[in-house]
Amino acid sequence: MPADYIFYTLSAIFIILTLLPFIKSPHWTIRVWDFPRFQIFCIVLMILMFAGFFVKFDFWLKWVALALLFATLVFLFWFIYPYSFFSKKMLIDETENNPEHQIKLLTVNVYQENKNYKKAIERISEVSPDIVFLLETNTEWKKAMQVLKEEFPYFIEVPKENTYGLLFYSKLPIQNQEINYLIDEEIPSIVADLKLNEKTVRLFGIHPTPPVPQENSESTERDAEILIVGKKAKAFNGPSIVFGDLNDVAWSHTTRLFLRISEMLDPRIGRGMYSTFHAKYPLMRWPLDHFFVSSHFRLMDLKVEKGIGSDHFPISIHLSFKFELKEKELDATKSDREEANEIIEEAR
Repeated sequence: MPADYIFYTLSAIFIILTLLPFIKSPHWTIRVWDFPRFQIFCIVLMILMFAGFFVKFDFWLKWVALALLFATLVFLFWFIYPYSFFSKKMLIDETENNPEHQIKLLTVNVYQENKNYKKAIERISEVSPDIVFLLETNTEWKKAMQVLKEEFPYFIEVPKENTYGLLFYSKLPIQNQEINYLIDEEIPSIVADLKLNEKTVRLFGIHPTPPVPQENSESTERDAEILIVGKKAKAFNGPSIVFGDLNDVAWSHTTRLFLRISEMLDPRIGRGMYSTFHAKYPLMRWPLDHFFVSSHFRLMDLKVEKGIGSDHFPISIHLSFKFELKEKELDATKSDREEANEIIEEAR
């Protein structure tokens, strides 16, 4: 019967797509299936509903397919459950309001070909952050953003025409700054030490290449850059924030390894996905733009902001700085450290 063939075919396709990321290959054809976990979860759920209405379970192979689909659904739920309101929060909410101990950051991949400079400036004004981090910014974007310097007198500008330019503007004094090329001499990242209430907060702004054929056929360089920054954040051993467009989703193996290596916290866990890409296709949307923070912070607000004409939505975070350390949530095992070192060595 046609319904049986549809059931078998769709079951096989989406079970395979779910299992593909288990293959330890950095090739984009494998790694890209880390991204649509939630979408595949929804499709598998619909296949099960379809089977319930249209498939007659009168043959053992149908029961096997049904059992595998249920197992796939449970497995995918395990991935996405932490990014729901039902999960325990990794980063604690702030219950006090002390403006002297707060910092608000806004980051957005502007999409280099986007010319809505005015809309970007308006959105920055609406959000009123202390820190603005703009990605995919070339010389034209740098010229258009010069008006920000009236309100953000401290800045790091690395415009590039290859879609990997960075513009960083701050209301807080920058004590030290670095422009690094950790893996690729054309892909910059920044480090900025800011003075907040007599304390130094270190920010790591990154935008590694995605594992897609037109950018980079493998994820090795992306993974290595993320893990290098994670090791640097842990070595700093003080209040720090890693943020930007990581071109990786929150539930991927690399991002979870990063959390263990860096001992940082993901504010999404226990709150939601806060998907930022793709802004123009609601059904194909996942979290690519991130904030990871050390245990010195508490969360006041995390918000996906209104679009500016880019393929990414802006995202902002409002944090409160705490002087005492919070017990770390995750810790890296020996095998985690060995895997991170292997990935970094392979990329260099």
